[in-house]
Amino acid sequence: MDFLSIFSFLGFTLLVAAIAWYATRSTNEKSSDGYFLGGRSLTAGVIAGSLLLTNLSTEQIVGLNGSAYKDGLSVMAWETLAAIAMVVTAVFLLPRYLKGGLTTVPQFLAERFDVSTKTITSGLFLTGYVVVLLPVILYSGSVAISGMFNVAEMFNVSESTALGYCIWGIGIIGSIYAVFGGLKAVAVSDSINAIGLMIGGILIPVFGLMAIGDGSLSNGLHELMTTNPERFDSTGEHGQEVPFVTIFTGMMLVQLFYWGTNQQIIQRALGAKSLAEGQKGLLLASFLKILGPLILVLPGMIAYHYFDGGLTSSDLAYPELVRAVLPKPLVGFFAAVLFGAILSSFNSVLNSSVTLFGIDIYKQHINKEASEATVVKYGKIFGICLALAAMFIAPLIANAGSLFNYLQEINGIYSIPIFTIIVVGYLTKRVPAIAAKIGIFSGSALYIISQFFMKPNFVGKALENAKAAGVTDASELAMVEADAYPHYLHVMAILFVMNCIIMLLIGKFAPRKEQFELKYTKQVDITPFKYVNQVGIGVVAIVVCIYIYFAK
Repeated sequence: MDFLSIFSFLGFTLLVAAIAWYATRSTNEKSSDGYFLGGRSLTAGVIAGSLLLTNLSTEQIVGLNGSAYKDGLSVMAWETLAAIAMVVTAVFLLPRYLKGGLTTVPQFLAERFDVSTKTITSGLFLTGYVVVLLPVILYSGSVAISGMFNVAEMFNVSESTALGYCIWGIGIIGSIYAVFGGLKAVAVSDSINAIGLMIGGILIPVFGLMAIGDGSLSNGLHELMTTNPERFDSTGEHGQEVPFVTIFTGMMLVQLFYWGTNQQIIQRALGAKSLAEGQKGLLLASFLKILGPLILVLPGMIAYHYFDGGLTSSDLAYPELVRAVLPKPLVGFFAAVLFGAILSSFNSVLNSSVTLFGIDIYKQHINKEASEATVVKYGKIFGICLALAAMFIAPLIANAGSLFNYLQEINGIYSIPIFTIIVVGYLTKRVPAIAAKIGIFSGSALYIISQFFMKPNFVGKALENAKAAGVTDASELAMVEADAYPHYLHVMAILFVMNCIIMLLIGKFAPRKEQFELKYTKQVDITPFKYVNQVGIGVVAIVVCIYIYFAK
């Protein structure tokens, strides 16, 4: 980077930090509500911006564009279907969360089932965050920053040393936001970075289209769509990352878990000043999410055309395109925007981990008499330890760019069981606590057996037989692998149905003594947004129309 790039990078980053400090200086961070939920004062715009930035990071930006480079438009399902999941959350889940005055999602499970169910769920969330999310966010983000902007050359150090600088830089700054600033600092910084990401993210496909259209945006788009029209198919084929039929099975379950029950995401809506503001925030985010493929899919498709499909790895699509088409004066600004996206995901997961530990573990099991200030204090200490652990683990992770699809599969270990017991908990009145515990353990165990024991065995035998029959073509072998075992999204759907049936049967033959009733804690006004249903239907209709328009 030249001096101008470094100056613009530092300037934008410091501006975000200054605004976040100014906006949070009057929030009482010593109370649980103040620290964990921003004083229940978040408005629609802040919630929407924070939701989008929490979701976006390098495993999304680099990974999903890499998937688009390989499979084309069909991978947009990860973005567009999220809009429908947010509508469902706004209409069905959020009113119940805010009525119960929840700080964490597992809190509901303590009231609906029992404390041990809540503790098990919090433990599953924390395990997923510590082992998977935090280290991968740090590593993949550091690889992108270090590789895309030549950090090694800038400081005249080795690639591994440059990677270490980036990991610790992102980790330390993210920790300051999340651990010492609380949710409001995270949410405010996210909202500002959201604006920068939208601007910077759109610039990449704009310059990319101009590059392949000889300076003309419209010519570039026409060239892209006419050269490989089959890649503009919204319905993924068998063997691709998102086959069309998975949209109707596990894909929607993954989206509903992520946007409706995942603590790192839904915590932004739990901090809403009212139900109406929370619903408006979710609906605004859902509409903007429909535009997500412009940033997360289109650049990968442009890269396929620009490099004529000749990159050694699909994960290089986004960084190589940025390096090839972005004017140098904008490199520093884009570096700051990308840094903000990485930082956002890291500090959001960390803040949620601190919340889960402080509320659901420390207060519940370690020091039941602890004051709110003490809970916040030990939550911060836990957060610092967690951040340090992630910074030490991150360099051990390899092939971060290819982790996008793999991470979705790994997360199924805890996502579907947790989503199952929350759905059954809200939709039934007498299913007992033992059913929830069985649902969690059976769901996790069966998924692990399916994906990490049965699948390798089936796939291995199928590939052996294919090679013995003389099949050597890589694409044909990939099809053999895809045919050998059900797609993991189908497996999730099957286990979700099985878990629900098991829990309902237990509820029928061994129901809880008293019928569960959700009580209104009066923490916030739960008058719904007047047009929540109309806007929600509109968002769903737009998604359906997009799929129909691009279906081949």
